[in-house]
Amino acid sequence: MEKYNIELIKETSKYIQIYNHIKELILQHKIKDHEKLPPIRKLANLIGVNNSTVVKVYELLENEGYVYKTVGSGTFVSALKKESMKESRNKEGIIHFDSGNPSTDMFPIEDFKNAVNMALTQDGSSIFEYDEGLGSNSLREKIVEYLKTRSIDTTKENIQVISGAQQGIDIVCKGLINYSDVVFVEEPTYNGAIEVFKSRGAKIISIPMLNDGIDIGILKLKLEKIKPKLIYTMPNFQNPTGISYSTYKKQKLIELAEKYDFYILEDDFISDFKFDSKDNKPLKSYDDKNRVIYIKSFSKILMPGLRIGIVEMPSELLTKVLWAKYSSDISTPGLIQKSMYYYMEYFNWNNYLNNIEKIYTEKYNLAKRLINEKLSDKLKVRDANGGINFFLELPRGYLSQDFTKFILEKGVSVLPGTYFFENLIDDRFFRLNIAQSSIQDLEKGISIISDNLDIFYEKYKLKTSINSNKLFY
Repeated sequence: MEKYNIELIKETSKYIQIYNHIKELILQHKIKDHEKLPPIRKLANLIGVNNSTVVKVYELLENEGYVYKTVGSGTFVSALKKESMKESRNKEGIIHFDSGNPSTDMFPIEDFKNAVNMALTQDGSSIFEYDEGLGSNSLREKIVEYLKTRSIDTTKENIQVISGAQQGIDIVCKGLINYSDVVFVEEPTYNGAIEVFKSRGAKIISIPMLNDGIDIGILKLKLEKIKPKLIYTMPNFQNPTGISYSTYKKQKLIELAEKYDFYILEDDFISDFKFDSKDNKPLKSYDDKNRVIYIKSFSKILMPGLRIGIVEMPSELLTKVLWAKYSSDISTPGLIQKSMYYYMEYFNWNNYLNNIEKIYTEKYNLAKRLINEKLSDKLKVRDANGGINFFLELPRGYLSQDFTKFILEKGVSVLPGTYFFENLIDDRFFRLNIAQSSIQDLEKGISIISDNLDIFYEKYKLKTSINSNKLFY
């Protein structure tokens, strides 16, 4: 944070001036390519402005092409040449496998516009008042019905409406995590979650992922020595690997939580759809011990800009999480909450989900087939069960940072694996996300990667050899 001239920013706190200051740091290479910018709340507190001001700054930087956002991870400096950043980012032919946001042509604009109008008509001016409780009663009742279709039996009194999954992680941590508390995470996992845990002063311990979920053997060994306050997990179609837990591991994790007295924070963003999974039920549906805090985000199945989701939690945590939500933003905007309710109630929510499932499944099946046919003999592919992410591994000695820059020049943008590890020893991984891509982009983009991998290996072979030889001097 020392690179940010805090005193200069404090003197001129309007968002345009903050934007210009950060832009200059990027142009002068004082903030490097792919470097993460400070979290919104952290920068806002540091320079003494509202969170919304920093949000505007980051949005403007993104619109101008200086940064890119990764849902759940944060805001990062683009690797494109700064002098022509905007032109390069908007250049036709760039295929984005780096963004986790769904394609905008999936958004139900007209129906949701009607839902907004219904909310304004039915609720009037009251919709713009603060809702200082758990959230809209009608929406929470609707969410209870929805969760029953996912085999989760709950009541509206155990549901807190939140402004997106990232806020859910944040307020749960505010309510539960104190300085020096231990948090277990999957390895790899969301960088955004790691940053939240760090901000609370937690000690983070990573547990490797196997093809059927977290490594239970290593988890047991750690639990014998260390008692965590929380374990953060994505049991279905995990980001970034696409792995889903087996039924055995879902049940075993809850059993271990009861035995060793810790909570499980389940982050669920796309378990609504089956894909190749034998069990896409949420971990919460197996929770007979009241150990799971369940975050449900709608960013991947509706529209990410709505910033809405829910936390379903054990009763003993309600007061803490409610306080944390209030201290964060008081409440999720009433217009968003009521519009979401009217959309779910009157615009055939189940039919909408079925249509989205067909779109995602078609993309996933095509991407999996193309990756297996074109890439599996050139690099290692993690065995995903579904979802929108594929995690790939370069041969030992090659770096994903080099590869992401190289393949961007060929017209494809992917995300290096550095964002998904707490302690990365060997940077060989990269994530390919299919949410935003069309069928045509999937075919073209994966072919570009396939056609250029051998060129990349040859180009960076000398560099790798030189770096290796340095070890002998």
